[in-house]
Amino acid sequence: MTKYNHLFEPLKLKHTTLKNRVLMGSMHTGLEEAKNGYKKMAKFYGERAKGGVGLIVTGGIAPNFQGRVHPFASQLSFPWQVKHHKVVTEEVHKYDSKICLQILHTGRYAYHPFAISASKIKSPISPFKPRAISKIEIKKTIWDFANCAKLAKKAGYDGVEIMGSEGYLINQFICKATNIRTDEYGGEYKNRIRLACEIVKAVREKVGDDFIIIYRLSMLDLVKNGSTWDEVVYLGKELESLGVDIINTGIGWHETRLPTIATMVPRAAFAWVTEKFKPHVSIPVITTNRINDPQTANDLIKDGSCDMVSMARPFLADPDLMNKALADKADEINTCIGCNQACLDHVFKNQICSCLVNPKACHETEFEKTKADKKKRIAVIGSGPAGLSFAVEAAKLGHEVTIFEAKSQIGGQFNIAKEIPGKEEFHETIRYFKKQIELNNINLKLNTKVTIESLKDTDFDDFVFSTGIEPRIPKIVGVESDNVLTYSDVLLDKKAVGKKVAIIGAGGIGFDAAEFLAHNPAHKPTSLDKEAFYKEWGINVEHNTPGAIIDKESEKSFREIYLLQRKETKLGKSLGKTTGWIHRQSLVDKGINMIKGAQYDKIDSEGLHITVDGKKEILKVDTIVLCAGQVSVNKLYESFKEVDKRNCHLIGGAEKAFEIDAKRAIDQGVRLAYSI
Repeated sequence: MTKYNHLFEPLKLKHTTLKNRVLMGSMHTGLEEAKNGYKKMAKFYGERAKGGVGLIVTGGIAPNFQGRVHPFASQLSFPWQVKHHKVVTEEVHKYDSKICLQILHTGRYAYHPFAISASKIKSPISPFKPRAISKIEIKKTIWDFANCAKLAKKAGYDGVEIMGSEGYLINQFICKATNIRTDEYGGEYKNRIRLACEIVKAVREKVGDDFIIIYRLSMLDLVKNGSTWDEVVYLGKELESLGVDIINTGIGWHETRLPTIATMVPRAAFAWVTEKFKPHVSIPVITTNRINDPQTANDLIKDGSCDMVSMARPFLADPDLMNKALADKADEINTCIGCNQACLDHVFKNQICSCLVNPKACHETEFEKTKADKKKRIAVIGSGPAGLSFAVEAAKLGHEVTIFEAKSQIGGQFNIAKEIPGKEEFHETIRYFKKQIELNNINLKLNTKVTIESLKDTDFDDFVFSTGIEPRIPKIVGVESDNVLTYSDVLLDKKAVGKKVAIIGAGGIGFDAAEFLAHNPAHKPTSLDKEAFYKEWGINVEHNTPGAIIDKESEKSFREIYLLQRKETKLGKSLGKTTGWIHRQSLVDKGINMIKGAQYDKIDSEGLHITVDGKKEILKVDTIVLCAGQVSVNKLYESFKEVDKRNCHLIGGAEKAFEIDAKRAIDQGVRLAYSI
């Protein structure tokens, strides 16, 4: 029996049994609208079903045109659309897994001018002000939900999930902040939940008893004037009485100004609210958000916090997560690091979703080759993200791979990322690659600095140069002074830094350096510190305030820090679309001084001399940290290809060092392995 045996206990519903207690939660991938998208979705979901997931929920599909995410987004409203979905359900059912279609009406979150909502109140994250929906349209919308569910059943889905959280249409009716109606769908709470209840009732009547209905209930709105705890419980009981089979936990609205799934959120940080809710209903309850490993999931079920665990992004990272857990091979799991860089950031830019640590996610049809056409002996110089991803994929395809690494450990720039408070998950990616090197018999030579001569004397067929980057040294008078360090000096070599610091450069690495230096090194927080997280972001775990939000109790910076950039634009503009605001807010709350439009005049014993808006100023700091970009380390590649005619390839930061971009590096490494 696996040590994760609680995950693999079958879950009995009224009319069916789920083979295990793990749900692949809903996540829009962009395949829903892509060319040949449903065939690609079939491959994507089929791989996860094959990997052992018991129940899958699709990305959100609209029940009508108004509910679409954007004008060309998917909806299921007509019989002719059923055949497209059958491709997906038939593939999933080959593996004894079940799949539910999520019915999602965006309401005021729609990115089109036909948006509707409970009231005419604009969302802060959408460009279009919604029109207040009429009572006749409400009745039509209820019918549309039921019709969508009926068509889902015809398409072979085992059930539907009704999206009632995250600030979408149903949630907009429930919450006072977005519902100021005066008719029977507004006012007191019983009226505001009327739409939710009527939708559930209509769906159950349309699909019959032998069909799963999951309702995603917003247990924590995390917005001003959100639902109270008593209201949440009341709605949960009503939903159970109306025939809902499973209640899924919804955490926060998309406009919520605190992190709910990003990497700095502690694992299972919101499971407490599911545990608090569970005694009030007799149907299964799912917990969710930032659960990315089988141990955490198993413990939550074992402790009675929930009946099921939902993981979405972890199945992007590793489709075989469940099978590996069943075989007690958790150390082989490619763990989701919660970075959002290739998943949510892509989706919110209307790109196909993928995964930083697994670029094959949602692109499975591009990587169907299982063996190389010709086995080669390949040398990989450098073991950063690009080199590691190439080496592992090439070895899996049958090539004989040797990695040469000048340092004593693999990981490259991941060894910087893992040092940043809130980014400890990067340890997991290094652990994964270490295990893959072992499993795939890759010859790893650490502490080995290669030269042209040493490479020439080998019999490799191909050479892959993944020699990475190094900090760029800007041309500033005095930059060679003893009080000047690079980000590598600080984050990797742990050189001493004074109590007053100026950071030159406000890109991703500048923000990371500021976050690192803001913390007292004697009391460095970890991603396990839930209480500190709740205080920092103002989350009321007593849930005795509307929306469960309270005033923040942020700790001020351990050091006096100035974060500077030459550009006149907002600091951090280049950060991730869905996480950049979190990094900015974190530094603002800590009291970091942010300066844009700075001209760096000189560095001397007094500190950093700058000019801003024509005014000269001296920042009297002890240490200046350079985060002013990177340069590629590729001289060995350039020299070697001139004297050796064997195949040479340059990847990762060594090829392009505009930003420290692990997403691009890993993707490039994987794709090279399939093309070499």
